[in-house]
Amino acid sequence: MPPFTFLTALGLMSGTSLDGVDAALMVTDGETVRETGPAMTLPYPDGLRARLRDVLGGVGAVAAVEREVTEFHAAAVRALLEAAGMAPAAVDVVGLHGHTILHRPGEGRTWQIGDGALLARLTGIPVVNDFRTADVAAGGQGAPLVPLFHAGLAAALDQPLAVLNLGGVGNVTWLGGGRLLAFDTGPGNALIDDWCLRHRGRPLDEGGALARAGRADAGRVAAFAAHPYFRHPPPKSLDRDDFRAFAAGLVDGLSAADGAATLTAFTAVAVAAAVPHLPEAPRRWLVCGGGRRNPVLMQALSERLGVAVEPVEAVRWDGDALEAQAFAFLAVRSRRGLPLTLPETTGVARPMPGGRFHPVG
Repeated sequence: MPPFTFLTALGLMSGTSLDGVDAALMVTDGETVRETGPAMTLPYPDGLRARLRDVLGGVGAVAAVEREVTEFHAAAVRALLEAAGMAPAAVDVVGLHGHTILHRPGEGRTWQIGDGALLARLTGIPVVNDFRTADVAAGGQGAPLVPLFHAGLAAALDQPLAVLNLGGVGNVTWLGGGRLLAFDTGPGNALIDDWCLRHRGRPLDEGGALARAGRADAGRVAAFAAHPYFRHPPPKSLDRDDFRAFAAGLVDGLSAADGAATLTAFTAVAVAAAVPHLPEAPRRWLVCGGGRRNPVLMQALSERLGVAVEPVEAVRWDGDALEAQAFAFLAVRSRRGLPLTLPETTGVARPMPGGRFHPVG
């Protein structure tokens, strides 16, 4: 592929929050973004969400769930193209992240389900998937993958700047004068979501309502802040459930509202604990992912960080589409053989290309 070729790419992301598939269109050369296009989220039906939850950790009927998830991704592609009035032939490549069911980089293991070859057949569009394996095999953390995309978007913004993604896991990209650093901060929404599902039968704390009705337990928050992960320097990354047992022990016995408030404080503490690891304190934090819709969490972040904490819409980015856009961007980088990860983002020894290409047919 010749250099500086702009392609129309469609990115797909199934995040650790288990809410659904985000799909987004973009025109990019993998270094700059010429145009962002339509985007949408196709929510998982309750049954598929439950089956996905059942295979987390790489257990159970993984093969059957992978096929179902791939077919659902194909439906998301068709729905987005129909909404955009585009034919499959107008898209050069699909970037399929898949759904992470296991992430153990210290053991050299990361597993995202989503069959790239099947998706190419179902959609009639070439697919790039398996974005993390090469990095992990080379000794990297395999996460986070979005920092190069953040850097491309934020080139004209005042820096130092932090872009915080609050999905199931939280991750931060620090940007400052051409430098970047990225790592997972700790739990994002996963602990809150699981608590709400258990105590209220809903998979999230909508608008922070349950947390607002409770009070965070300061002693338990302090015990959470003492976890050694927060002192460990980057690079570092997490599986969705790495903090599940630890956090469950801390909130055991609390009311539904006090538990939600305490878990929300846990997420804010985890983000604040990232600041000492950054080269310079950010002047501003831009938040994407579902967590930006939780005003209780956003207020807790603002109080603990002491600077402006805003949704990415404040700079005219689409916070619902951002991660899907990133995998459109990374799919084009992969096709060009450009690095997807850097020593500063995953700890890999050298800039690392990645992704696996699946042609149609």
